[in-house]
Amino acid sequence: MAEGGGGHSPLEQFEIKSIFPAGGHGGEVGTFAFTNSSLMMVAALVLISAFLILGMRRGALVPGRMQSLAEMSYEFIAGLISDTVGAEGRRYFPIIFTLFMFILFGNLLGMLPYSFTFTSHIIVTFALAAMVFIGVTVLAIAKHGMHFFSFFVPPGAPLAMWPLLIPIEVISYLSRPISLSVRLFANMLAGHTLLKVIAGFIGVLGVFGILPFALVVALTGLEILIAFLQAYVFAILTCLYINDALHLH
Repeated sequence: MAEGGGGHSPLEQFEIKSIFPAGGHGGEVGTFAFTNSSLMMVAALVLISAFLILGMRRGALVPGRMQSLAEMSYEFIAGLISDTVGAEGRRYFPIIFTLFMFILFGNLLGMLPYSFTFTSHIIVTFALAAMVFIGVTVLAIAKHGMHFFSFFVPPGAPLAMWPLLIPIEVISYLSRPISLSVRLFANMLAGHTLLKVIAGFIGVLGVFGILPFALVVALTGLEILIAFLQAYVFAILTCLYINDALHLH
């Protein structure tokens, strides 16, 4: 469970603080600053790189545990792309694999005591979602040209219904980065807040604190599962958006 440093508010764990302030005073976030969020992002990148490099450096015919995990990660995303996009989606493996691993490690790092969950901030998740949205839109226009705009006309829809259906399709398309980012942000925020609230009862209840403690243990296991599921959902929706960009309807 991520904690913010001994505060009483369950939301204090999500406070962004400067580690090396630049333009800020007393720990406030300046215009340019290296924050606890930045630190955890760098930590996630270092751990991902170490995991893949150490896992694949030997390339043994009979893989060890680390190599097996690295290969499983690769095969999982490769299979996901194959199932949702097809052979044409192989070229997009690097970006999807990177997104999946970055979000997964960010979610899991946030489960460590006194760490920081950067995926619990909407600005981070929206930046990732906006990158995906802009990328697939540029891809669709580059591949299909003006025919891309036929995506907003449901196949077989009568001409008389176009004035109603096209705005709905446009709004639905523009809401993709919002839904993609809010889903990840809300799940991480709600889960860690709930854990913090329940954990606060352990010391207060004394001997009866064993009940909330058992609940925290169970919820921690659930949060680890959710950490993986949210990375998976982000990756599979990215694959589906790429599939739409490549094949339209």
